[in-house]
Amino acid sequence: MNPLHPTPSRAVAPSPYRWVVLVTCWLSFTLTSIDRSTWGPASVFVGEGLAVPVASLGVFATAYYVGYVISNAIGGIGVDRFGARIVLTVSLAGAGVFMTAFGSTKSATVGIAVQAVVGLFAGADYAAGVRLISSWFPNNKLGMPMGVFTTATSLGTAIANAVVPALIAWHGWGTSYHLFGIISIVVAGLLLFVLRNGPQQAKGQERAPVVERKSGGILGPDLRTFLRNRDVVLTCLTGFCGFWGLYGFVTWANALMIKGHDIDAGTAGLVVAIFAITAVAVKPLVGLITDRFFGGARKIPSLVLFAVFALTLVWFGNVSSPTAFIWLAPLLGAAAYGWAALLVALIPRLVPSSVTGSVAGISNAIWQLGSVLVPLAVGAVFSATSSFNAAFLTLAAGPALAIVCMLPVRDRAGDRKQVTSAESEEMVPESV
Repeated sequence: MNPLHPTPSRAVAPSPYRWVVLVTCWLSFTLTSIDRSTWGPASVFVGEGLAVPVASLGVFATAYYVGYVISNAIGGIGVDRFGARIVLTVSLAGAGVFMTAFGSTKSATVGIAVQAVVGLFAGADYAAGVRLISSWFPNNKLGMPMGVFTTATSLGTAIANAVVPALIAWHGWGTSYHLFGIISIVVAGLLLFVLRNGPQQAKGQERAPVVERKSGGILGPDLRTFLRNRDVVLTCLTGFCGFWGLYGFVTWANALMIKGHDIDAGTAGLVVAIFAITAVAVKPLVGLITDRFFGGARKIPSLVLFAVFALTLVWFGNVSSPTAFIWLAPLLGAAAYGWAALLVALIPRLVPSSVTGSVAGISNAIWQLGSVLVPLAVGAVFSATSSFNAAFLTLAAGPALAIVCMLPVRDRAGDRKQVTSAESEEMVPESV
């Protein structure tokens, strides 16, 4: 057997256990999404408690996303090297511990630092989940399971916005952080005993390839090859723009409705909860439709959803009544979240399976840079203009630019991309 071109291994028959993997990965991702989304409905009250002005509240969200981005990049590489099961457990447990700590903070400075650490732990679970799911499900059938997996972000937002306002009214903003932090810790302990790595990873076929340069140095996944893949880079830029609009809305919608139109906290939370819960149905449905009727193609459906997302954000910024916000929330939620499942399912098809975790983590880190920058951008625009409409135009710029980035992507429906001969010359694969 040629060591540079090993014979492909036989396909592993689908196991019923793959559904256990999907559910447990989804549960973990849902909890870290609740941890992240708790900030939206709690932000105004945390600001009041810690004497932080409204225009500066975005610093807390940005601190979280800085940690989250770093964790995605590093965590993805760790998933390929040490196994998704361990990384997923540590990610959820660490996020839970520091969520609990944030609920007891009395200092804005300490709170910002703790938010960064929460993000640093929480970010690794995404790559671990993608790695586990893609190693248990056939690649051309990933749309539906990735749709289910990514409902976690929207469900987490919906749960946080439905529950946190009531918890704040009952016993203050710290209670919500204590509750969800403790739940995260408990579930993390259960995952350690329930999860198993995928069949290929268990056989040693899913470890990251070792790259050996002429100098004799040994590195991890070849990031130069990743950067030379035009379609992956464009997909990363597309996700960056999409997440600009998505998490900008999740982070700021509550505060903007409360401060911009005097909407009460309960109604604002209801609007965002409806926005998010819509995606619980939309994401798996979009994935199922593209798997069954589009041969797994992701590009055209993504472009349509980005266009609807941008237009609906502009529309949302031009209304003012609670009734209008509630009626627009489902449409906005469907467009805002539907594209995410498609991009997540696209990434494993663009890269070799041995680096799925690393590239999933790195791509999500780039996507989440939009989440890092948008809280500050929207805060600055609203502070300078006091305009609700201007803030939403700033959000709409994200999905509008996503269309531009997505247009040149060559979406090859079908099997996972194979390592090219040029890439093989730089890679010394693990023995089969």
